[in-house]
Amino acid sequence: MKIGFIGTGNMGSILVSSFIEAKAIEASSVMVTNRTIAKANALQERYSALQVAPSAQEVIAFANIIFMCVKPHQFMDILPSHQQWFTKEKLLVSITSPLQCEELEKVVPCSVARAIPSITNRALAGASLLTFGTRCTAKQKEQLQTLFDSISTPLLINNDITRVSSDIASCGPAFIGYVLQCMINSAVAQTKISNEQATELTSQMIIGMGKLLEKKIFTLPTLVEKVCVKGGITGEGIKILQEDVEHVFDKVIQRTHEKYDDERAKIAQQFQAHHSS
Repeated sequence: MKIGFIGTGNMGSILVSSFIEAKAIEASSVMVTNRTIAKANALQERYSALQVAPSAQEVIAFANIIFMCVKPHQFMDILPSHQQWFTKEKLLVSITSPLQCEELEKVVPCSVARAIPSITNRALAGASLLTFGTRCTAKQKEQLQTLFDSISTPLLINNDITRVSSDIASCGPAFIGYVLQCMINSAVAQTKISNEQATELTSQMIIGMGKLLEKKIFTLPTLVEKVCVKGGITGEGIKILQEDVEHVFDKVIQRTHEKYDDERAKIAQQFQAHHSS
């Protein structure tokens, strides 16, 4: 199995590194390209057997599975002009949420899937989100699921929950990371604790909390219940969170869906222009 990556930005590089280090694929079976070729060369410096191509055409011709790790609006700059290279036996994998498999199937003749990764996959942990197009064979589905099973817990999702699933699995680390940083900043501002001490305590807390969940010792609700002793100090803190934080993620999800709908509208215009040309 040969794997190609068009785009080696943050998520493209994370996938390449994670698959290789999880031993899901050999570096020699990977070919990458990037608009700024220096980013692709940086990966080759880390994994010497990895191949760097000067163009998307070479990657598509080389690989059985081609990961498109570019922004949604850049797909139509690449796919129509490379249709002949996306032969029927190949699998095109989009890692961006606004693009649906059905739309891509109208542009290329090969099989199509969507795989939305998370930064947590770099630690060979967390979830990834998979959606298969109508042309995917059983073998292609198995190959893609096996790849992502090596670095994550892959979950099959439908289009109607794509955005919210991505909010939790993919955007979630940034959202929770921001909240934790706010807690650190407040601790430092309100007390004599140093930033280094507060950061270390917070990091160890979240690691330990993750292990409790991983080992199924507690669920999120029981974690709150066990720590929040009735009439205790934690309960007073929870009261403040209930006042100020309880509905904040309603607004977060509403805003991400607004942005998603905007991206979907722009993509629809692009695809409509392509089909009418």
